Amino acid sequence: MNYQTVDIEKEFKYLADRYNPDGEFDAKLYTMSNAKRGLRNADGTGIVAGITRISNVHGYLINEYERVPVDGELFYRGVNVADIVAACSKEDRFGYDEASWLLLFGELPTRDDLELYSRLIQKCRQIPNDFIDDVIMRNPCRDIMNKLARSVLSLYAYDEDPDNTSEVNSLRQSMELIGRLPVMMVAAYQAKRRAFDYESMFLHMPLVGLSTAENILSTLRADRQFTHEEALLLDRCMILHAEHGGGNNSAFVCRAVTSSGTDIYSAISAAIGALKGPRHGGANLKVCDMLDDIKEHVRDIRDDDEIRNYLVKIFNREAGDGTGLIYGMGHAVYTRSDPRAVILKREAEKLVDEKGFRDDFTLLDAVERLSPSILNAKMIDDTGICANVDMYSGLVYRMLGIPRELFTPLFAVSRMAGWCAHRLEEIQTCHRIMRPAYRPLTKSVEYVPLDERKN
Repeated sequence: MNYQTVDIEKEFKYLADRYNPDGEFDAKLYTMSNAKRGLRNADGTGIVAGITRISNVHGYLINEYERVPVDGELFYRGVNVADIVAACSKEDRFGYDEASWLLLFGELPTRDDLELYSRLIQKCRQIPNDFIDDVIMRNPCRDIMNKLARSVLSLYAYDEDPDNTSEVNSLRQSMELIGRLPVMMVAAYQAKRRAFDYESMFLHMPLVGLSTAENILSTLRADRQFTHEEALLLDRCMILHAEHGGGNNSAFVCRAVTSSGTDIYSAISAAIGALKGPRHGGANLKVCDMLDDIKEHVRDIRDDDEIRNYLVKIFNREAGDGTGLIYGMGHAVYTRSDPRAVILKREAEKLVDEKGFRDDFTLLDAVERLSPSILNAKMIDDTGICANVDMYSGLVYRMLGIPRELFTPLFAVSRMAGWCAHRLEEIQTCHRIMRPAYRPLTKSVEYVPLDERKN
């Protein structure tokens, strides 16, 4: 076809008009087929697709076949993540390397282990020669998540042994990805600024001796300046986002792709694509948009009655983005509290006054307090509604001056340790390709010769 002589938009519109999907399936069909929509049971819990030693999300108890709300807990290899954050805070040190070691190696590192690991991660931040110029700068992208997925795939060509899934090689690849992704993220953002925002671009290389959080702030800011407290806050956010159980969408995608026997770059790029979705990693952006909308339409953001009335309008699809969702509220597992939200809220409050975000913090706190009564009124079973980590992560990023284009990419940078841990476990323990079944609903249709078909 000669595309120069064809009105492509007109032709595509014609094809779109011809597209005639059958529409949604009747919900009864799922029940009759015993099919688990979204791989979930009827009560919303996830079906058991595997077993793992990597992490555990504890959000409720089962008593007499009913869910009982409890305070949420998150464990990395059996260690409560709250204890990791508390220990790092007590010793005034960065903890993401410790958390990522724990996820990869299955036990807490000794001081010597941690020092060795941190040195190796620093060396892994070195990007292959000409990679930034050839892969990132020459092909900028408006969406940084898509650019990260493409960049990770491109690393395959720079790896001398990319398909080797041995334990040693997989660990080497995992550590390189943990070290390199923050560097690629900032470079992709700078390329986007120059190509699409028409702003000045600056590229800083990572500095030796800095933690991951420190290097992100250092390379992201033009003057490379940041405070210790700012870097600690980002570090805590990264620890809390490093992993969240094998059932989360992107970890499951990583394991599913890994089960085919393919390389790590294919599996991790697929996980990045999954995390990009607004139902998964993009929710903190929605919270920020909701926060701005409330500030625009509520006269007194310290008046609980005004805020509650507006939240009711949001819930009834009379305000907000029309979805009826109060973003930042509710979780598939957590009922009484999300430990990540509890910790992040506490850590964020340390800087809200200094950064001038007290009003935003107070408003989010009000949304967290007032929303459960609104949401519970429409729930069939009162199993508890709590704020999730997205309620405060977007505020943290805003306080640190991180552009919204990097909110979800920062999630990916943090989650790399968890993805790699799940890939390693899948390689070591499963040895079977994931192959779920779908029940076909079509009936046999007779083939009609081409010239006999009607338009």
